[in-house]
Amino acid sequence: MSEGSRKIAIARLYTDEAGESHFIDELVEAHDANFAPPAPSMYVSTPQEAKASLFLLLPAGYDSPLHPAPRRQIMTLVSGELAVTTSDGGVRRFLPGETVLVEDTSGKGHGTRSVGGESVVAVVQL
Repeated sequence: MSEGSRKIAIARLYTDEAGESHFIDELVEAHDANFAPPAPSMYVSTPQEAKASLFLLLPAGYDSPLHPAPRRQIMTLVSGELAVTTSDGGVRRFLPGETVLVEDTSGKGHGTRSVGGESVVAVVQL
């Protein structure tokens, strides 16, 4: 890795050929760029096209069964704690500031649950 780049860790949720959902950890490369002059340079990734963005609020106690994602989305938690269960039985917890790339748009999907007795707020890019 050069001085002009950094890696950003994200989780990716995907479906395999058998329709099972799984998590994999990935690194997104960000390069040094003069992104917002006159601010100092910062690290930015390659742009990904998004058609829309929204705020998502899951109330305290929210618990959904397995379902595929309605479309590919990038979700970043703002508040609360979210537990996501894949169809292969894996469970990951996401905290504020963490991002997951959700691509399991077919197959058995995943379940989502708010944990810790509080609602979950996320920003979602579609």
